[in-house]
Amino acid sequence: MQRRNFLSLSTLGLTAFTLPKLNFPLLKGPVKKPIVIATWDAGIAANKAAWLILKNNGRALDAVEKGVMVTESSINCCVGLGANPDRDGYVTLDASIMDENYNCGAVACLQRIKHPIAVARRVMEKTPHVLLVGEGAQQFAIAEGFTLEPEKLSPEAKKAYENWLKKSEYKPIINIERTEGGNAYTPTPVPSKLANGEWNHDTIAMLALDSAGNLSGSCTTSGQAFKLHGRVGDSPLIGAGLYVDNAVGAAAATGQGEDIIRISGSHTVVELMRQGWSPEQACKMAVERIAKIKGAKAKDIQVGFIALNKQGVYGAYGLQKGFNYAVCYADDKNILEDAKYILPA
Repeated sequence: MQRRNFLSLSTLGLTAFTLPKLNFPLLKGPVKKPIVIATWDAGIAANKAAWLILKNNGRALDAVEKGVMVTESSINCCVGLGANPDRDGYVTLDASIMDENYNCGAVACLQRIKHPIAVARRVMEKTPHVLLVGEGAQQFAIAEGFTLEPEKLSPEAKKAYENWLKKSEYKPIINIERTEGGNAYTPTPVPSKLANGEWNHDTIAMLALDSAGNLSGSCTTSGQAFKLHGRVGDSPLIGAGLYVDNAVGAAAATGQGEDIIRISGSHTVVELMRQGWSPEQACKMAVERIAKIKGAKAKDIQVGFIALNKQGVYGAYGLQKGFNYAVCYADDKNILEDAKYILPA
């Protein structure tokens, strides 16, 4: 089948809110390419895999797929089949991918498939659809040759779930993440909280600009730990968790998905870059919009955005302290940076 192109809204501009008048032109200058950027410290390992493709003049789309597959393969409670389950004990996975031509694909509530990002790409390339969910997404994956994995929790996730069942309360702690080695992403780990399973997961999102000057992005997650069965966040929703406009730039999100969805977060960031704002400033403005909507409740959540423009300029911003991201643009330049944030520490 011919892949249906995703409808571009770029000609509509920003109609949802009013922008201040800009007094500077669109960013110009030498282009830094190739380059890849990914959320959280899991992005370091993911970027290494993506960079192997980019440095050999590979396509950004291949890089962002293979990069996040590294995280999906790790045994952790954040992403992939090792992740924390929903409140019914099922691990459900979401993912999305988008290329330089507005082609995009996604899956949501996918069970027992190791690499949801690869299934999302098959949705993009082999169906007329953008999003497949639940049992239908699993049936499609099996038909495409993906293996149905055993339905069991990883040891860490099993322990966390059993502890959570003692009270069955949903009280996520912002910025608490786990890597394969069991380290917390947060600057101040809370071992007792982690041991009790009172911590939340997050997402890995990746953006890349290849040697040909083309952008692509990917996003993959297990969704909120102990969520209601069937809950879908921003990650598989094009325009919310991920958006790419090859004429302007790309953006991706992490954190509280419901609040990212409310402002079509990643599309908002890209549209702000279209208006002339730098990637960092565009991310900041999107975060500020969420903070304004949430009001006093903003302190209870974390939201972060990463962005990469057509010139290879990157940026990020978080709602609260603790959001970091990895950037790679050379064999010896794969670094972790702390994002700026708007709420007081």
